[in-house]
Amino acid sequence: MSPSAVVPVIDVQNDNFKELWPSMVLAFKTSSFIALDTELSGLGARKALLAESVEDRYKAICHAARTRSVLSLGMACYKKLNDKADSTYLVQVYNLTLLCSEEYIIEPQSVQFLVQHGFDFNKQYAQGVPYNKGNDKGGDAHGVNMRTLFVELLRANKPLVVHNGLIDMVFLYQCFYAHLPEKLGTFTADLSQMFPAGIYDTKYATEYELRFTASYLEYAYKKCKLDNARSIAAGKDGPRLLLEFCNYSGRLQSYVDYRPCLDSQSHDDTLNICIQFSAYGWCPNGTQCPMSHDTDLIIQQDEKTKEDKKKKRKRRKKQKAAREAEEDGLPGEKRAHLEDVDQKQEDQDEVVTTCETTATASVLQQTSGEVPKVTCVNDSGSIAGAGNGSGVPPAQDSTADDGRKAHQTSTGFTGARERKAEGGTHRAGFDAFMTGYIFAFASILKSDESAAQAGIPGCVNKLYLSGKSVPLHVVKSTFSKSSKAHMHKMEQVWGKSIVKADETDV
Repeated sequence: MSPSAVVPVIDVQNDNFKELWPSMVLAFKTSSFIALDTELSGLGARKALLAESVEDRYKAICHAARTRSVLSLGMACYKKLNDKADSTYLVQVYNLTLLCSEEYIIEPQSVQFLVQHGFDFNKQYAQGVPYNKGNDKGGDAHGVNMRTLFVELLRANKPLVVHNGLIDMVFLYQCFYAHLPEKLGTFTADLSQMFPAGIYDTKYATEYELRFTASYLEYAYKKCKLDNARSIAAGKDGPRLLLEFCNYSGRLQSYVDYRPCLDSQSHDDTLNICIQFSAYGWCPNGTQCPMSHDTDLIIQQDEKTKEDKKKKRKRRKKQKAAREAEEDGLPGEKRAHLEDVDQKQEDQDEVVTTCETTATASVLQQTSGEVPKVTCVNDSGSIAGAGNGSGVPPAQDSTADDGRKAHQTSTGFTGARERKAEGGTHRAGFDAFMTGYIFAFASILKSDESAAQAGIPGCVNKLYLSGKSVPLHVVKSTFSKSSKAHMHKMEQVWGKSIVKADETDV
């Protein structure tokens, strides 16, 4: 894939679901890994979703999954082509518009956010693929429907990739698999058996393996894409990710929505960046914000700041080395004075940093909707930015990818009052593509070249937890049991029981 290529996203809805079923199942079976993303009708109380206790968080997400629904599901199937140069993948992307057959809550904030980003509710209610939540009902276990498609996903036994994926996994379980278990330990035990090839969270990988300045989805994707383009342009040995897409023709072509995947452009450094969006991937002012939400510009400024710091450190080392060479003949008092000067310079450089705010303020903003005061101090010590007043984060991003479910694409900033077009590339299908791209690129950087399949060794079965320094481990502990509903589904998936009956829990 050239940096400025377009990504074909196949729109799946009720009138073509059966027609596209064989191609989706084949894409599952032949893929190296599968990336997923969801659009939801809401998440409920924000504060509960960021509770100190992870068990309490799980209960809050379960309540949301039982009362809300999945409106759209994105799936990106990446198949590594071993006969091609470098790391080349064939990618197939699907965007499924869904309609829950049961009553569910839809939050006004979610509607507003989705409409701003091009979600068509008329299309959803007219052509959404129907599904039932919880345990199988009637003929759900047979035929061509969403629940049996999810079974096919499990049978494919491929690594599953998500971004800030705990909420996604809970909703997927409740909407397409079975009733959620009451205990978190039972849920993680079930997940570990549902996806034995492993679950990977690219938000966790971005923060703890790649260590990017920000980790919201659009930022991580564009940073990986930029680094990959530089590696290809350099023509040297190193990580290179190449993508290929299917050529769709005839009737299939009418189902394809081509999403632009543009080159990163150089920007004028004088443009003012929205500090809130830069840090978290969303802004309470949305399209009315007078500052730039251009992710390419944000990355460019982050890299410039990093390079400036590196130059300062090098200059300081040279000055210190030259001073030490002159100090040999100086009296002790003079030498001590010069050391104090060095320390003051280091302290000053520490203060001159880019925009930042405290973790406590970040959690306050995400739970209560209050926006923390954020300032940006430049090298001259003047304030370059300030807090944005009050606002409520988008309904899709309660916990926080710092923009995971609320990331936006912007055409840039051309005037203080010009409205930003944020429809761009945002949708579940393209979000799944971006998630898969991050995983594929990170796999090249972090995994052994001789590995049989893509993967990031330090990130398998670790789901990102907002505000926590450790992830949620998706494992079956000696103290947890699998749920009875899960064991019944496993028999449907594999045709046999995989644990003894006394090892199950309700």
